[in-house]
Amino acid sequence: MSTTQTAAPVSPAPVPATGYRKVAATGVSTAFGTFGELLQGVLPEEDGNFLVTLPVARWSMARFEIRPDGPGLEVWPPHKKKALRLTGMILEDEGLAPVGLLRIDSTLPEGKGLASSSADLVATARAVANALGIPMPPRRIERYLARIEPTDGVLYPSVVAFHHRSVRLRARLGSLPSMAVVGADEGGAVDTVAFNAIPKPFTDADRREYARLLDRITGAVAARDLAEVGRVATASARMNQVLRHKWSLEPMTAICEEVGGLGVVVGHSGTTLGILMDTDAPDCPARLAVAAQLCRELVGNVTVYRTLSFD
Repeated sequence: MSTTQTAAPVSPAPVPATGYRKVAATGVSTAFGTFGELLQGVLPEEDGNFLVTLPVARWSMARFEIRPDGPGLEVWPPHKKKALRLTGMILEDEGLAPVGLLRIDSTLPEGKGLASSSADLVATARAVANALGIPMPPRRIERYLARIEPTDGVLYPSVVAFHHRSVRLRARLGSLPSMAVVGADEGGAVDTVAFNAIPKPFTDADRREYARLLDRITGAVAARDLAEVGRVATASARMNQVLRHKWSLEPMTAICEEVGGLGVVVGHSGTTLGILMDTDAPDCPARLAVAAQLCRELVGNVTVYRTLSFD
């Protein structure tokens, strides 16, 4: 975290003279991001909106310092207002004055479909809990986040099926061997809240297909079948074109086939696409380099990520 930045107040909350306990402590925590989703769509059931996570080795780190005699709640960077709101909610529930400094340092780009906001919020909840010395299990975090915005399933050290609109776990699917993702960014940014307010144009047949894809990815993760994981991810990316079209999807799919990749994964509500590569495959470094070069020629903005394995 940079030591040259100074915190700027963001609408400090007034501190009542009485009625709150005073404590002074500091807590730190992290949360990983994702590279889009292996699968995202709508199931036939009520509250059928769901996704399947693809955790990657990029993190948000939150540090919360309680300042009993401070002017109110502050956050840095100043635009992290959702994290500031979450901090205030937790302090209020614990009967504590809304005072303190929250700092967030993230390696996740915003608005790209990499769960940057979800990681910020989960890291914040854990950091505040660490400062207060209170439990903050995933279900409690889910209840807070459901009051703020749709959320990715980065609360869980696993590949999970997650109901992102209602913010609740559907199932832990397990862990996969680590993969490389040759990621490309088509540019721009997507507001997650606005995107999730858009009615999804999926038919009953689409919903049944998503149910089949969820069954397939569940079995693939259990069997550690990376080829099947890639096939499901590509199918989901193509089905999402009616909701958020990505002009480079088919060219990226062609590159994937050329370099022997597993499949194409996308940020369904973002601007990113990536080619999944099995790092244990023969000649992976050479094929990874070719994939990165071809994607750079196509899109111009390429970053290689590594997925997380939780074995």
